[in-house]
Amino acid sequence: MYYCRFASPLGEILIAGHETGLTHLAFMESDGALAVPDDWQRDDECFAEAREQVLAYLDGRRRSFSLELGVEGSGFQREVWAALLRIPYGETRTYGDLARRLGSEHPARAIGTACNANPVPVLIPCHRVVAVDGIGSYSAGATLKEQLLALEGAIPSRQGARR
Repeated sequence: MYYCRFASPLGEILIAGHETGLTHLAFMESDGALAVPDDWQRDDECFAEAREQVLAYLDGRRRSFSLELGVEGSGFQREVWAALLRIPYGETRTYGDLARRLGSEHPARAIGTACNANPVPVLIPCHRVVAVDGIGSYSAGATLKEQLLALEGAIPSRQGARR
């Protein structure tokens, strides 16, 4: 596994992956910091395109990503992550909205758990999922989630999510 680290407007970011694509994105100065395993190899040039796309997004010059992802998860997690990719830039959905769209057997809490397990936040935009009565949780912390939603112009109202 290879990784790179770089400075961003939201602090240091780590991106990691292998030949099948990106497997991790972590905000290293947040609640979602990642301990780098000893067997990973640092290569700051390895993910130049990914770094540029993330920085362009954080600078407001990009709204989506065209990167190969190699994330692994359960079938349910992958279903939730696919649904997250369909939430447009600048919009939010509630955990309950996603639960209803994915079927009644999946409670909103399960959606939140799958969002929290997302190994590539921002690339798979789990920050766009909010609670019906506020911002909800985020693996990298509520402050960072608020910053990402503000960047997209999607800070939800107290009455629920914006569509």
